[in-house]
Amino acid sequence: MQIARKQVTIHPDPMSSPKTRADFSKILRDMPHKPGVYVMRDRLDHVIYVGKARDLRRRVGSYFMPSRKFSADLKTRALIDSVWNLEYHIVRSDAEAVLFEGRLIKEFRPKYNVSFRDDKRFLLVRIHLADPFPRFSLTRLKKDDGARYFGPFAHAGALRATLEAVKRKFGLRSCRPAEPSEKDYKHCLDHVIKNCSAPCIGRIDRSGYLARVEEACAFLDGQSREFLGQIETEMKAAAERMEFEKAVQLRNLLEDLKTTTRPMVRFTRKSLPTTIDPTADLAALRDALQLPKPPEIMECFDISNISSTHIVASMVRFRNGVPDRSNYRTYRIKGTDHQDDFASMAEVVRRRYGRVLREQETLLPDLVIVDGGRGQLSSARKELERLKLSHLPIIGLAKEFEEIHRPGRPLPMRLPEDSGALRLLQRIRDEAHRTANGFHSLLLKKRVRESLLDSIPGMGSARKRALLERFGSVERIKNSAATDLAEVPGISQTLAEKILSSLQSN
Repeated sequence: MQIARKQVTIHPDPMSSPKTRADFSKILRDMPHKPGVYVMRDRLDHVIYVGKARDLRRRVGSYFMPSRKFSADLKTRALIDSVWNLEYHIVRSDAEAVLFEGRLIKEFRPKYNVSFRDDKRFLLVRIHLADPFPRFSLTRLKKDDGARYFGPFAHAGALRATLEAVKRKFGLRSCRPAEPSEKDYKHCLDHVIKNCSAPCIGRIDRSGYLARVEEACAFLDGQSREFLGQIETEMKAAAERMEFEKAVQLRNLLEDLKTTTRPMVRFTRKSLPTTIDPTADLAALRDALQLPKPPEIMECFDISNISSTHIVASMVRFRNGVPDRSNYRTYRIKGTDHQDDFASMAEVVRRRYGRVLREQETLLPDLVIVDGGRGQLSSARKELERLKLSHLPIIGLAKEFEEIHRPGRPLPMRLPEDSGALRLLQRIRDEAHRTANGFHSLLLKKRVRESLLDSIPGMGSARKRALLERFGSVERIKNSAATDLAEVPGISQTLAEKILSSLQSN
């Protein structure tokens, strides 16, 4: 459900910087006592701070009270001295304000903001109705996979409590197998405490289970309010029976349910007062780097490692200033067994463009970007020279001060914080960082699961490798029968039963 949002901008023309400070007393008089987001700008009209408030006039007015300059910390005093103009955006609720604030901070990267500047996203709820028995799960990334997504949600605690209540109410499963079986039923207690309708043993057929899922989806979508009425009735009844502890629990649950299902604007790129213009940003980047043409295809590399465990890299591609996700690539670094960002960067650049030259199915980029400073840039450039690709433009983007390093230039370049060229580079660098970290986390989780096999007596590396090659994962091994495991060379029936016993107990 989309709700109209009122936006009030004091200076509608972002290209004209105010020569004098705005009349804040007049702005405050016109500002309503409503929830919203405020944006502060400096004398050059750069966004320097984004904040949210339940009461805009009260919150923003507190900055300009005479006593604030003496009681505030140094950072706040510096912010107040730098503000020359501000604008505000009215929303319907505090949750909307949180979502809107986060989007604007990621968009403008104000120098006085700390929260929301990373690549972490708000939680979404995912369910794939094509699964045999669909289940709700939490994610932070929306994919084009045919699943249905709800959110994003501003309050993670309220969302988790809501999902648990919805599963209990509609008898939905919370187990992980794609298609639960009787084997999973034996190790689950949800059916005993009546939290699940037990589709794994046929207590409900797929059509009946899907009907429950649809009811749950309607509730999460804010279309059904019956569940809220039931909780409120139970709360009042508990209070009349003087069961105050239970009444408080139901009251808290009711608030969480209302918070999660309250209709609100879902702020997307299209609904933001954005300054992103891919065409203009590409032109600005061409001018800043003195390229012969706007870099239509850009590829960015990032390295991710914690100690020497799973050193990985990512390559993301932008086409015409927007992500080209079908051409993202991830790599496991093989040439070094310790932390060496320079060697890792050299390896991934060598592997990427060596393969491009061999296969000749992918266009070479107009600009190569490496996440890092002069060392990473030098390593990547040497590999391009070995591959006879020294003509490809390449830069390094060092994150601490957002400095751009270029071959043959002793001093790094710094672009203005509100530069479209810099924001474009930050977007592709952050996307590479997110992709590398996601791949690294995936490998760590896989390693933790695989380590369960190492603790089983008689399980050597050869047998472990044979099992994983046959079944693909520890989870599939756990859900298989002992006779299936015994078909793997080197696995006896006795060892197969020992493996299943150990995995199921863990």
